[in-house]
Amino acid sequence: MKITNLLTMAIGAFFLSAASNAQTKTFQKEEFKQWAQTPPMGWNSWDCYGPTVEEHEVKANADYMAKELKKFGWEYVVVDIRWFVENDKAGGYNQTDPRYVIDQYGRYLPALNRFPSAKDGQGFKPLADYIHKKGLKFGIHIMRGIPKKAVEDKLPIKGTNGITADQIYSTALQCEWLRDNYTVMADKPGAQEYYDSIFELYAQWGVDFIKIDDLSRPYHEGEINLIRNAIDKSGRKIVLSTSPGETPISAAPHVTTHANMWRMVDDVWDTWPHITHLMDVAQKWYPHIAPGTWPDCDMIPLGRISIRGERGEDRMTRLTKDEQYTLITFFNIFKSPLFFGGDLPSNDAFTLSLLTNKEVVKMHNQSTNVKQLFQKDGKIAVTSKNTKDGSTYLALFNISDNASQNVSVNLSDLGISGSAEVLNMWTGEKSKVTSKEIGLELKPHSSVLYQLKSKK
Repeated sequence: MKITNLLTMAIGAFFLSAASNAQTKTFQKEEFKQWAQTPPMGWNSWDCYGPTVEEHEVKANADYMAKELKKFGWEYVVVDIRWFVENDKAGGYNQTDPRYVIDQYGRYLPALNRFPSAKDGQGFKPLADYIHKKGLKFGIHIMRGIPKKAVEDKLPIKGTNGITADQIYSTALQCEWLRDNYTVMADKPGAQEYYDSIFELYAQWGVDFIKIDDLSRPYHEGEINLIRNAIDKSGRKIVLSTSPGETPISAAPHVTTHANMWRMVDDVWDTWPHITHLMDVAQKWYPHIAPGTWPDCDMIPLGRISIRGERGEDRMTRLTKDEQYTLITFFNIFKSPLFFGGDLPSNDAFTLSLLTNKEVVKMHNQSTNVKQLFQKDGKIAVTSKNTKDGSTYLALFNISDNASQNVSVNLSDLGISGSAEVLNMWTGEKSKVTSKEIGLELKPHSSVLYQLKSKK
């Protein structure tokens, strides 16, 4: 473990002083919902690089996004877990002898051997600047709590008069799977100031999005309050994503008042049971889909994943094409935030097509009144409306393992009387329906996505 020296920090403070002086605005309660009126869309490094992603890989994914995806609304580039550890490893975490990079106020800094532009105490600002110049937004992942290293060394908390890290921590409810941090005791003097200090730093760097882990199970209301306050005081519009699942439904009133997105389940990987479990858990969250606050299906495990990831070897996703359509259809009609987990430059044409369908993107951005019509006997129907163009959307799924099934709904259940023009949104095929129901014979694990417009 190491602490950067004070000279380096002083140099870094010079580089960041202008940004720091600009952070004067305090946002009002719930103003943060305006920052994500549509579900955020971007890329996250976790599925393909685990805790080992390096700066050149982040830039390569940003370059691809700017060229291929930006015009479809994809904009966030997120560096996931443990960017402050010099010697982490794939397939888990190095918890034996991690070398942390941390400043004199107990705040993690990017590891220079992985993020060389962070030299001279500049932190992530140069990387954020690179991404911003492409018209994109920059995000990072952190763990809930305060670093154990800061507690052990009794490091001072910036913005306090002599309060040190060892005065605000507890070993209770420490994360079970990653032991870098301790719990922050929300009612202790200095607790708010610690979170204020890290978000002051992230605002100086130009962070637009933050994913905070180990908040949801159990649900850490006290620390979420500290985080919300700190973001609002930072003067920067930073989208807050709480992670991982399963966020308890009992916390819905609180999380919808404090976060822009929250995980419903643990990590979703490229196996069919992960998808069906997600669909099951999602049933209770439909009433809470709203502008600015979004139930989160997790990252999209498509394309090339696990280059240096947590689960399995370097591979293209193990999901069949039918299963990939099912996953991406569900994520879109549910209006989940969309964070692609594969290495974007490794995309093949099919994977790219799943991310760049104009009508599907329009549905994801503009649809309202998302609701499940049924989920039974291996059949699921989900619908939503587009009040701007009068469209009704309908996704039908056969999630059974063995048999093809006819999955159908009555047009009256969609609020449609008479006939309708129908667009198969993935194939582009157009047709008309004049009967009282619409449906299709679907193979196991397959789906269809329709746009319907009443024809009087």
